[in-house]
Amino acid sequence: MLSSYRQIFAAPGSLAFSSTGFIARLPISMTGIGIVTMLSELRGSFGVAGLVSATMAVSAAVLGPQVSRLVDRHGQRRILMPATAITVAAAVGLLICARLGAPVWTLFVFAAGMGVMPSAGAMVRARWAHLYRDQAPRLHTAYSFEAVVDEVCFIVGPILAVTLATSVFPEAGVLLAGVFLAVGVVLFAAQRSTEPPVHPSARHTGTPVIRNRGLQVLILTFVATGAIFGSVEVVTVAYAKAQGHTAISSVILALWAFGSCLAGVVFGTLKLTGSMAGRFLGGVVFMAVSMVPLLLIAESVSGVGGLVAVGGALLIAGIAISPTLITAMALVERLVPPAQLTEGMTWTTTGLALGVATGSSAGGWVVDAAGAAAGYWVPLTAGAFGVVAALIGTGRLRTGLAALEATPPAAKTVDLER
Repeated sequence: MLSSYRQIFAAPGSLAFSSTGFIARLPISMTGIGIVTMLSELRGSFGVAGLVSATMAVSAAVLGPQVSRLVDRHGQRRILMPATAITVAAAVGLLICARLGAPVWTLFVFAAGMGVMPSAGAMVRARWAHLYRDQAPRLHTAYSFEAVVDEVCFIVGPILAVTLATSVFPEAGVLLAGVFLAVGVVLFAAQRSTEPPVHPSARHTGTPVIRNRGLQVLILTFVATGAIFGSVEVVTVAYAKAQGHTAISSVILALWAFGSCLAGVVFGTLKLTGSMAGRFLGGVVFMAVSMVPLLLIAESVSGVGGLVAVGGALLIAGIAISPTLITAMALVERLVPPAQLTEGMTWTTTGLALGVATGSSAGGWVVDAAGAAAGYWVPLTAGAFGVVAALIGTGRLRTGLAALEATPPAAKTVDLER
């Protein structure tokens, strides 16, 4: 198993850009929860804290793909540095306004400015694609490794942000996220030898990547996936609180992430055959079906036994996450022209972020209205939506992949609008 991962790091500079990319993407998992914790401590309002965090998420959904489009056109280094400078400046403004008790509207302004944070994960994957575009097994292993890194980020990041904000000072979590971003991006951008080439001809030609019908299917499915993530987190915390053991919720959610990490490590070593579109559909279906036990357990079992059962169900449910996301990123790499790869990958993460925001809001609303157990209807509903989107879109994915198989490598710029 380890030999597969050693092979991908045999390429000069691969370990450097992957490790510095890990530092640069930690803030993605830290800023949202860091803002909520900071403002709830300083302002005493979860409502304002949630809205400010949501403002940053919406801004990132709007601005993130535009930043990545500029990266594809002008190069990672040229865009990463100014985008990071703007993000850090906005974060500093938010910290100052929060500390000094500035008017609430200033918090929203600076949170929106943080939306230009570059998508480090997409840029790391773009470098892997540049290295191993013609070596499918190694690219599959590289994407699997990065999926595991993403899971580690979302395990470590929130714990760091919340612990610092509650035990050091309220702004500490967001402050450390800004430090990680600045240091990580500077180190990552310094890796010039592995930076993908720019595609000047793409500046004035080609179809906007968002009009790629295969990519649209992936984005819709990622919205549903994000809604599962966001709602499960909120509802699980509420369920644990209802059982009188709120602190256990972090352990339960860590089991979910651990299941995904383990599946990602194993999935990266497999020699896969068959349809990539079929594997993606299978992963989405597994993810949706795995939400059913959560609802049944929450509605029928209470106390510590219920929490243990929910933890076990989430551990199994996590097995679907990494393989599905890995396959989705591989589909993006196949369906999107190389000149638009970073933008295409950022659109999928944008869909994921929008889903998380929607799912967490919906989960909280259902919990308040009908109780914690009923909240598990939200991820189940989101999973069903994802299955419908994947089922309807599988034909588009298969058509797009078949068209690429019939296209000469030099002309791999298929227009999937038809």
